[in-house]
Amino acid sequence: MFQGTGSSVGKSIIVAGLCRLFRRNGISVAPFKPQNMSNNAAATLDGGEIGRAQALQAIASRLEPSILHNPILLKPQSERGSQLIINGKFERSVSGFEYQKIKGSLMPHVEKAFMNLSAKHDLILVEGAGSPAEINLRDGDIANMGFATKLSIPTIIIGDIDRGGVIASLVGTKAVLDSEDNKSLIGFIINRFRGDPKLFKNGILEIEKRTQWKFLGLVPYYENIHKLPAEDSHDLEKIFINNKKSDATLTISVPILSKISNFDDLDPLRNQKNININYVRPGDNIPQKTDIILLLGSKSTISDLRELRENNWDREIRMHHDNNGVVIGLCGGYQMLGKFINDNEKIESSVRATRGLELLDVETEMINSKIVTKINGTHIESNKKMVGYEIHIGRTHGKDCERPLFLIDNKYDGAQSANGRVFGTYVHGIFHNRHLIEWLFSITNKSIDSSEIDDYETILDQALNDLADHLEKHISWKSILDLSKNYTKQ
Repeated sequence: MFQGTGSSVGKSIIVAGLCRLFRRNGISVAPFKPQNMSNNAAATLDGGEIGRAQALQAIASRLEPSILHNPILLKPQSERGSQLIINGKFERSVSGFEYQKIKGSLMPHVEKAFMNLSAKHDLILVEGAGSPAEINLRDGDIANMGFATKLSIPTIIIGDIDRGGVIASLVGTKAVLDSEDNKSLIGFIINRFRGDPKLFKNGILEIEKRTQWKFLGLVPYYENIHKLPAEDSHDLEKIFINNKKSDATLTISVPILSKISNFDDLDPLRNQKNININYVRPGDNIPQKTDIILLLGSKSTISDLRELRENNWDREIRMHHDNNGVVIGLCGGYQMLGKFINDNEKIESSVRATRGLELLDVETEMINSKIVTKINGTHIESNKKMVGYEIHIGRTHGKDCERPLFLIDNKYDGAQSANGRVFGTYVHGIFHNRHLIEWLFSITNKSIDSSEIDDYETILDQALNDLADHLEKHISWKSILDLSKNYTKQ
């Protein structure tokens, strides 16, 4: 099990890289995360949703993502509440306080998924959540030491030296845990190191002395991190730094809202050499030199729509449209583009009807049932096959739905405006289809040869191999394997 001295220390990426590394060495490996909190979810073939990071780790292991890889998922809707997903299915919405009271009762779901996964594979790499040093949350814990001690799983702690204070973070983690939890801790990895490793030799020795843990690796900062999907929306800013292309022919601007979800829809686009993505933060203006404004999914559409207006982005989107610009909405973004979002069941808001951006002649009805499915369909305009997935609540209808984008299982999805400059769809992952990236150029009257569009699945596979190469050089992965074998013998 890989835990961290805090959130965002690199657990997800290290586990993904090690999954690929072990798989390349002929080991049947699978990822597992007992409890995740993320709005970046993936639909699975077994009809559920899991955290996108576990989907990436499964792909790294050359596995089809499954609900077994992440049995408990929390999807924040507000500062105080989250959707609770159990075994891939929406259970109910819970407050943070309520979840702390019930989380211990979820251990049977976690343990069953882990045992089912273990029966199918030789090695399971488990990712923790946050930090085990948050001992105020230890009672009923299923994400970190509660899980590790229940199943006697050897645990490695990851520290992020780029933040500073890594020695104190690692030594302090050991200091605050009780003796029973400390029995599971066996080693440590230091991530995101910059500079000369010889300068930190004494630091490693001091950590070893004070913790009695085995040193397993000093991992240099990985410069190609931008080629891999972001787990958290806060990571998007890091991804877009130094990712501008001076010779790009298409520019897409993306307003980043508080409840943004499924932002992995950007991954195939930002890895194209002919496309620039503008990451537009609150307080920034949408750049005038923009071909397409793309509104991504949202965990709370009405809240994000209100924030969009607070930033005056509604006016800028309207101005862009009036100047012959293209606007595309995916899922929650699609709902925002309509005339109204009706929430009679008060699923997202106490307001029964919220005015949308009125760029599409459609309305959305919020319904307290959730669609989660992988799809195979046809892009109507090109008559080409496409794949994607849906994760949403709400139904959208209206005159512009008479111009749908996709045909899926004999049903139509999406809408487009009469002037052909505004488009909306509930389907995520559409840009994993190369011909739909080509479509972006066509609707903005730009020409591109299909050979100039890179296949994202190939890009991602190579990125995972490069990450595995990086970790192979800097982590004692054979020692980790030996520690796992010793655990199996016990």
